[in-house]
Amino acid sequence: MSLNVFWFIPTHGDSRYLGTSKGARSVDADYLRQVAVAADTLGYDGVLLPTGRSCEDAWVVASSLMAVTHKLKFLVAIRPGLSTPGLAVRMASTFDRLSNGRLLINVVTGGDQGELEADGLFADHSKRYEISDEFFRIWRATMAGEGGAAGYDFEGRHLQVKGAKTLYPPVQKPYPPLYFGGSSEPAHELAAEQMDVYLTWGEPPAAVAEKLADIRARAARHGRTLRFGIRLHVIVRETNEAAWRAADELISDLDDDVIAKAQAAFAKMDSVGQRRMAALHGGRRDKLEVSPNLWAGVGLVRGGAGTALVGDAETVAARMQEYADLGIETFILSGYPHLEESYRFAELVFPLLGKGKQAGEQSITGPFGEMMASDILPKKAA
Repeated sequence: MSLNVFWFIPTHGDSRYLGTSKGARSVDADYLRQVAVAADTLGYDGVLLPTGRSCEDAWVVASSLMAVTHKLKFLVAIRPGLSTPGLAVRMASTFDRLSNGRLLINVVTGGDQGELEADGLFADHSKRYEISDEFFRIWRATMAGEGGAAGYDFEGRHLQVKGAKTLYPPVQKPYPPLYFGGSSEPAHELAAEQMDVYLTWGEPPAAVAEKLADIRARAARHGRTLRFGIRLHVIVRETNEAAWRAADELISDLDDDVIAKAQAAFAKMDSVGQRRMAALHGGRRDKLEVSPNLWAGVGLVRGGAGTALVGDAETVAARMQEYADLGIETFILSGYPHLEESYRFAELVFPLLGKGKQAGEQSITGPFGEMMASDILPKKAA
């Protein structure tokens, strides 16, 4: 199976250590360009841009990075209920056209009631999925040109449109692929009926296998098939010992009070996926390896994806293969800090995956490593 490997654009901040200003860095337009250009140059297939009030706006950032990259795809969120289907159609179609087909859609229903209400959406978990279902029926039909010249009509419980159409259709047909993650029953049903790629956070392989089996069965009842992806952090070093030291260092300045506050905030959310992430570690530091080389330390304070693959390149590649054997095709990865770790992962792991420039022949048209004594090429790595 050919794997897609994505990286992450840290629009909510970046650091060397979690939960502290130590090692923190300013995330501005220049830094975000550095991370995006690195991902594009190194051979990552795409990047995920996070969404929510703790982040810079994903659509604005992605648009700013479009012109400084060449092949990189952008996984950008649509939030049903926070925009209308028609506006979302025009934004997606325009981005897809201007980027020459480099847009992927991340469908996010949201799991933080306080954040959603601050943005003006007063809908509980069940109602948000009803809205999402109607939203993407409209969005998909409009993108695909259903209704012809007259446009598409829809009247649902929450949303209605009359004569919906796009005058400037997207490059990708019938529309840019829809990526979606959710662990609740209505989330699985929405994925099975309308989405193209189902994403899971980094749970142990057995738990991931169970989720994928349920999605496959539901999709089959609708006469559909889906592709699958996983969202993980990575801590890869030249040895396993060095990788585990780096994991310990990442939370070395994290105090118990910060952990308790973060866990209390997560407990208020109605996201089933967030509850599953929190249950992996229970807020405790002493049992963070929840599956071989799967470390839950990030989730002590970070919402959403809270686990990391930890180890040397061969170990991390082997763990990725375990997920690939379940049907995972896309790996959306990140590491702290994101610029340096994008290089580290590409240099160490890409050759084992047959990806990126490191997997090809040594360059003969420009420097590859440092030239020695004026004309001696660097020794090829074993």
